[in-house]
Amino acid sequence: MDIRILNEHDAIEYRSLRLKALKTEPSAFGSTYERESEFSLDKFKKRLRPADNNFVVGAFNEDTLICAATFIRMDGTKDRHKSMIVGMYCDEEHRGTGISRDVVDFLLDETQKIDGVEMVYLSVVSDNQRAKNFYHSFGFKVYGTEPKALYDGDRYYDEDLMYLELTP
Repeated sequence: MDIRILNEHDAIEYRSLRLKALKTEPSAFGSTYERESEFSLDKFKKRLRPADNNFVVGAFNEDTLICAATFIRMDGTKDRHKSMIVGMYCDEEHRGTGISRDVVDFLLDETQKIDGVEMVYLSVVSDNQRAKNFYHSFGFKVYGTEPKALYDGDRYYDEDLMYLELTP
C-alpha cells in the first residue's frame, strides 16, 4: 500500500473513487453522484492541488486509489486554528483491513506539521455507528448533533459533530 498526498496527476483515480463513494454511500456525503458526475476532470484536478490550507490523502493498492480523505484548514484570522476532515471514503472491499486507519493517521500526522492548527472537526451521519466508533478510536469526541443536516429528497439525516484537540 502506498499512502500519500494526492496531486493533479491522480485526478482520474480520485474522480473514479469519489463518484463510487457518492453512488454507493449517498447518505454519507453532502454532495451527490448526479452533481459531481457532471464535473470536468479539471475541477477534480483543482481539488487535488495541495496548498497550505488543504490537501487530499489517498491510499493506493498498486495503481488503484482505494481510500481518500480531505483536509481543510479554516483561513480566517480568528479560526485558523481549526481544520476539518471531509470526504472520507474507503472502497468497500478494503474496509476492515486497517487502510482507513492508516489514511487518517497519515492525515493527522501531516496536520500536526502545520503551524497553528489545534483542532480537527468532522461530521458523521448519526446512524453510522461504525464510522463514529472509528473516529472515537482516534480520540474524536461528539460535541453536538445537527438535526436534519442532510436531506436526500426522501429522508433527513442528522449528523454528529466531532472534534479532536491536537496535542503539541
